[in-house]
Amino acid sequence: MSKSYHQCLQRFQLPSFEKSWSDLQRGIEKESLRITPEGYISQASHPLALGSALTNPFITTDFSEALLEFITPVYSDIDECLKVLEDIHSFTYQHLQHDEYLWVASMPCPMGSDEEIPLAQYGNSNIGKLKTLYRQGLSKRYGSLMQTIAGLHYNFSMPDVFWDDYQKVCQHQGSLQDFRTEKYLHLIRNFRRYSWLLIYLFGASPASCKCFVQGRSHSLQELDKHSLYLPNATCLRMGNLGYKSEAQESLFVCYNELDSYVECLKGAMNTSYPAYEEISNSSQQHVQLNSNLLQLENEFYSTIRPKRTAKNGETPLAALTREGIEYIEVRALDLNPMLPLGIDSQQANFIDAFLVYCLLSESPVCNEKEFFEVESNINLVVEQGRDPNLKLSLEGQQISLKTWADSLLEDIEHSASLLDNGQQQSHYNDAIAAQKLKVADPQLTPSGQMLKIMQEQELTFYEFSVQQSQQHKAHFLKRPLDSETSQLFEQTSADSRLKQSQIEASDTMSFDEFLAQTNRR
Repeated sequence: MSKSYHQCLQRFQLPSFEKSWSDLQRGIEKESLRITPEGYISQASHPLALGSALTNPFITTDFSEALLEFITPVYSDIDECLKVLEDIHSFTYQHLQHDEYLWVASMPCPMGSDEEIPLAQYGNSNIGKLKTLYRQGLSKRYGSLMQTIAGLHYNFSMPDVFWDDYQKVCQHQGSLQDFRTEKYLHLIRNFRRYSWLLIYLFGASPASCKCFVQGRSHSLQELDKHSLYLPNATCLRMGNLGYKSEAQESLFVCYNELDSYVECLKGAMNTSYPAYEEISNSSQQHVQLNSNLLQLENEFYSTIRPKRTAKNGETPLAALTREGIEYIEVRALDLNPMLPLGIDSQQANFIDAFLVYCLLSESPVCNEKEFFEVESNINLVVEQGRDPNLKLSLEGQQISLKTWADSLLEDIEHSASLLDNGQQQSHYNDAIAAQKLKVADPQLTPSGQMLKIMQEQELTFYEFSVQQSQQHKAHFLKRPLDSETSQLFEQTSADSRLKQSQIEASDTMSFDEFLAQTNRR
């Protein structure tokens, strides 16, 4: 039930919520593995028709040559954003070869050794070689299997007009840049506190193929002769088998001030790590960028990142230091294999309401005790989230997940109602109502739905994922692109190949010199 406008303003101590404030900005990055008809990771090179993975703004690759990454521009209309993501899928399917298809699950398809996973290639330029070497370092440090896990990143920012108005409301006396950065850090602290809720509501990786854990210690149970799972798991991708790093576990990354965040990551990028020194010492050639705890800032695994568009040749941390936080990147989202795009407008509307809530509600500074309490809550929800008796920790006190989730959703209705009022519709409150049903019945979560289908139809994780992948492939192949959209993607692909050639021709130093310069930044 939506809150009254007056209630919502009181909740966040606002004199008003202007219609223009609800023009939220978002873009989506979605990863998907290219798969052979037999269901194995593709060994084929990045399709030429998709352009250069180094320079195409719509279609690139992540860790592997086979791990496609689709990138939308930024939109204030979520339906427009999703339409472009759908267009990118349709264009890609028109140009995939060898009857390949896109794997719809976050946990990867069956595969053998790390050596069978082709590293992404970006050409012969120094920057292209650097990107591949970085990935080789990731492979040596964490294994290639972990790097083939796919996810969805949600880039979010408030409209510029909001910041001018909100600074006056908060009576902030500093610069607008400092105010915006301060409030995005405010959002990030709250996001981390409550990110377990997103993992419960949208986690869609409760199972995996047995081959994924071969040779690794784990606590998963056998679901069938080919699949492993945990009965109440939500998002194994975010757990110990997914994007976790023992080397990074000791890092206390503080989001109270931008300077402390930057200094923490800079410290990790300039501190040699013994296990990684051994990797370099065991080889006569470059196998990683360096032996530091982090090769680059992007190696730091987190559920959310502060971001700033960097200038050419500028590092992400230098960009943040120069002009502060421009937007935030949510990284805790699985692909939903029941949805062709892995996400839909209802989920996006909830994420928007959730992020606005994190921005406008109180956000105490974080400390080391809370930092690790948050990590513990996330791990519990990852492995046991659908257990109706699960308890989490809130300021050192035990609280049931259901009680806390119900309370949070009730409070998030305040931001949802403000956004609905600005847009003169009910999409945000409708999204809240849908999430309340999932809290009442864990079977309605994506992870619960997946296991229900697998068990009722007696499907292995592999069979379920193939079935969904083939259905989605048919969906995109039936969906024609208009000539203008096709021409845009074709021209962008051609332009990206030309741009890669120009970058390669413009190099003026050896790769060794370029690598040394990169490591000095």
